[in-house]
Amino acid sequence: MKNIRWKIAQWFEKKWWNNYLKNKNAKEYLNWKKKYWKSFLEDISVSFKADENILDIGCGPAGTFILSNVETSSNWSAIDPLLNNYMNLSVFDKKNHQNVSFINKSFENFETRTKFDTIFCINAINHFKNIEENLNKLHFLLSENSNLIISIDTHNYKPLKWFFYLFPLDILHPHQYTETEYEKMFLENDFKIIKKKLSKKEIVFSYYVYVLKKNIT
Repeated sequence: MKNIRWKIAQWFEKKWWNNYLKNKNAKEYLNWKKKYWKSFLEDISVSFKADENILDIGCGPAGTFILSNVETSSNWSAIDPLLNNYMNLSVFDKKNHQNVSFINKSFENFETRTKFDTIFCINAINHFKNIEENLNKLHFLLSENSNLIISIDTHNYKPLKWFFYLFPLDILHPHQYTETEYEKMFLENDFKIIKKKLSKKEIVFSYYVYVLKKNIT
């Protein structure tokens, strides 16, 4: 059942990006997005060091990897199961990001021996097939004293999450959890919460950004 929900969500994700970007000027959009990511990092007081290994999970066509043109000394990996679809979009061109390795896979199928100094999981965790398993995988991939940056929509009212789950009103996201439930998962998978920022609150959902580090035993 989870796999079916995931596949449906991926199909709608493709449709969403195509509709969202079809009438946008590529240069203007990318300039705006680059400013957005810089502001995003400033808000959570995260910066890069030289020669970092950086992973952008569920990168989309204009994820944090577009900062690779600024952070040229770093090694970026950008992973998304829909990358082949993004090649049809004017905002996405691999040739513009020479220090990024693009991987057209789901995170579940991603394998590497590399440890990462910064991992971005922006609006991606509730796209995972299995959140618990992948949090464990993220813990393994993260270097000591490094940052895992997660952003997520959380339900404000617990009863509503079941309604959204049974009647997929939020079709792009196969998982529906509250802020407390996500934080419980982070702690149970041996992460500590360094920073938590409420970026937006609406009637049903709140949008949080977390900076996590792994506990070292």
